[in-house]
Amino acid sequence: MSNYYGFPEYVTVAEKREKAKKKLEQLKKKNKDISPVVIDGSKLSSTWWGKAWNKNLESYADYSNRIGRGRSYVRHGAVLDLKIKPGKVTALVQGSRSKPYSLEITIKPVPKAKWIKIKKSCEGKLTSIAELLDGKFPKELQTVFTEKGKGLFPSPREISFDCTCPDWASMCKHIAAALYGIGRRLDDDPSLFFTLRKVKLDDLVSEVINNKSFSMLIKAKNKSSRVIDDSDISKMFGIEITSDEKQKKKSGKRKKTTSRKNVI
Repeated sequence: MSNYYGFPEYVTVAEKREKAKKKLEQLKKKNKDISPVVIDGSKLSSTWWGKAWNKNLESYADYSNRIGRGRSYVRHGAVLDLKIKPGKVTALVQGSRSKPYSLEITIKPVPKAKWIKIKKSCEGKLTSIAELLDGKFPKELQTVFTEKGKGLFPSPREISFDCTCPDWASMCKHIAAALYGIGRRLDDDPSLFFTLRKVKLDDLVSEVINNKSFSMLIKAKNKSSRVIDDSDISKMFGIEITSDEKQKKKSGKRKKTTSRKNVI
């Protein structure tokens, strides 16, 4: 809607919130599976994974000047629905029109060679999946995960998107809002990051556990090899090692023999 001078009519944040709220209520009546992005407080994200997602997007010049367009949208509840699937995000974002815009964001999986390198970097540094999801790991791994072009987070060339809005900009505000919405969703469930990038979450931890177990087996084997076998002791000292049962019998025979000699 435009005013007398042809410029878009100013709409307050409160009005935008109310519009998004009403539309959300309508959608929920038709589809109970609707999952809106809700921002509580002033922060767009609160966990390590959510913050790292947003920081990664903002670190690229291609996005830094455009992604900010979506901040106000995601803050006032315009992202009515957002779902994360392997390699894909679908969302409904309320714009100036009555019908929300439908959009899709496609993200390429982590390349195999890169994933192998990242797994190797994690060896001996992660002890549980909970620790990984909580973002409680050494700064060394934080660098590995977030390194531009080499870490877990996608670069602009690995992201493509499409929106039904009439905005011909390479990144419209609806896409930008959904991208921030992903960061907020990762606050609730960080494991969705690994779903999105098509890699197995437990690979990073199970790899460590398996390697530790293997190392323990090697150590145990080395230790056991240092223990001299009974047969080796027999050969070394020219004696026979027997079980307790046999030893008792032999001891009994010696006693009887000794007693006969005494009688004679």
